[in-house]
Amino acid sequence: MSTSVEKLDSKNFSGFVEKGTALVDFWAPWCGPCQMQLPILDNVAKKVGETVKVGKLNVEESGDIAAKFSIFSIPTLIVFKEGQPVKVFQGVQREETLVAAVS
Repeated sequence: MSTSVEKLDSKNFSGFVEKGTALVDFWAPWCGPCQMQLPILDNVAKKVGETVKVGKLNVEESGDIAAKFSIFSIPTLIVFKEGQPVKVFQGVQREETLVAAVS
């Protein structure tokens, strides 16, 4: 497993979330709050990266995935377990909140 945030797209998303626990940040480059979330996501990946996969998916490049999970506002972060969404967060989230959500 990696201790960094993996870039996700329509091709690698399913494989990323299908096994174990994964935290995915749905974002876009023009989104100010999304830019605030990125360094927090990096810190979360460093803390949980041995046991939890952390990724980010650009909703403009992978609109099909965003639509599948009804992403209407960004940033939205979803915790997946064995491919199923189990927790959803909207807006910028604190590092402690995200670490607790995947632990």
